[in-house]
Amino acid sequence: MIRLFLLALALTLALPAQAEGLLARVDRTQLGLGETLELTLEAADALRFGKPDLQVLEAQFIVSAPRQVNQLATVSGQARAITRWQITLQPRQAGKLEIPALSLGDWHSQPIALQVSERDLQAPAQLAPVFIDASLDRERVYVQAQALLTLRIYHSVSLYDDSRLSPLQMDDALVQRLGEPRTYERTLNGVRHGVIEVRYAIYPQRSGELLIPPQLFSATTAAIGSRDSAYGVQPGRQTQVKSPEIALTVLPIPADYPRDAAWLPARSLSLVESWSSGTPPRVGESVTRNLMLKAEGLPAAQLPPLPDTRAAGLRSYPDQPTLADQATDEGLIGSREQSEALVASLEGELSLAATELFWWNTESESLERAHLPGRSLTVVANPDLPSLPEVAEVLPTEAGPPALLWPWQLSTALLAATTLLLLWLWLHARRQPAIQRTPASGPSSRSLLDDLRRACQANDAQATRQALDAWARQQPETLAEMAARNVPLSDALDGLNGALYSESAERWQGEALWEAINRLPAPLASGQEAATGSLPPLYPR
Repeated sequence: MIRLFLLALALTLALPAQAEGLLARVDRTQLGLGETLELTLEAADALRFGKPDLQVLEAQFIVSAPRQVNQLATVSGQARAITRWQITLQPRQAGKLEIPALSLGDWHSQPIALQVSERDLQAPAQLAPVFIDASLDRERVYVQAQALLTLRIYHSVSLYDDSRLSPLQMDDALVQRLGEPRTYERTLNGVRHGVIEVRYAIYPQRSGELLIPPQLFSATTAAIGSRDSAYGVQPGRQTQVKSPEIALTVLPIPADYPRDAAWLPARSLSLVESWSSGTPPRVGESVTRNLMLKAEGLPAAQLPPLPDTRAAGLRSYPDQPTLADQATDEGLIGSREQSEALVASLEGELSLAATELFWWNTESESLERAHLPGRSLTVVANPDLPSLPEVAEVLPTEAGPPALLWPWQLSTALLAATTLLLLWLWLHARRQPAIQRTPASGPSSRSLLDDLRRACQANDAQATRQALDAWARQQPETLAEMAARNVPLSDALDGLNGALYSESAERWQGEALWEAINRLPAPLASGQEAATGSLPPLYPR
């Protein structure tokens, strides 16, 4: 034991100096009164002993006993001892609260702001052991704007780990789940309930009334009552509950929105630029211009491309845009970053045009615009760039030997002979009979699809993965391309991959994957319009 301690001490002393401190984070910053949140404190110092002082929390929170976890993690190829404390907090009052700075010796964490609402579930006196509450953040929304759907599964009894929520699928809306499900506790009618919270961002694609279908939650609950088993073990009971159907009013694009502008409904939108160098560029050298478009309440795929930089005497070499989505408590934040290398071929002042983008503020319901003013780019001379040699004017001489023309004549004759030979070979090949293709050996696509169906119905994750790969090899598209244009298939593949690399492979259900494969639309040919019945264009009118 003493050797292990000395070894750990030597390893710690051999590590380079690292940033010391007490880090604090929470699993969410917005919650309702009566709900709990998880506070995590982390210290990265193996020689630091003791526990953080939690007494300052008791004035505003009900504090549970901290759970301590010690780990030896590898960061940048170096071992690091990490100690974590996990504390469950329940706010005592609603409003804007703050987790104050906590101390561990001479270390102090940063304060964290919280928003606790008077959210009160209108629950009857007798609550079911398991029930679902569904809510929208707003009753009406503009077409292609964001609406947040929150599903909360309450359970006052213990649940086994086979719980399952049906996937949310809508024909007239794009749906994206926001992060992983959250779990916390809440007291209702004096009874402590566990809560499983799942949040979705919904983007309606046409105006009118949109019905959000009910979601089915199934799980096995621990039986309450007498022991029916001969061995004294309480058997589980299968339970299914369904969320209510919710209607959402979808408004059309406002009449005063510019018709030639891309439709961008968002809570906020920003357009910024940055340059790789603050010094004036030189002739022949490249400078990189970055444009970042960020919108709160819109996915990155819905953001339009930004115009390339154009100016006389300036060549532009754009890179592929970078799209990213960030899930927050307020929904998605989509960003589109475009970079282009600019190379000036002339010295002097180059004028860059202004960039303007119209968007609709869904909070104030007003038309706004993001604007980057035009600017002048000063290009200076490049002393390292070699100057072009001067070309001396050649004057014809009165006397001299005639120029030799036979090399040009020979090359022209050789080119003509080669062309005639290729023409003869082409005509000769046309007269030959067509070569019949040898029928491809192996199972047909239909038999592979039957194998995939049987594996899905048998809920066999390993067999389904093998059958899926065999079937996909005979398709015109890869699995990644199919999943990119089909959200249900993408979610089903995530569930299958998660089951294969976890201990839940035996409880995997293949119904969602088979339904996604069965409803997979045919791939579109290059340049072909989307078939009737698909989602409307990105910016409908």
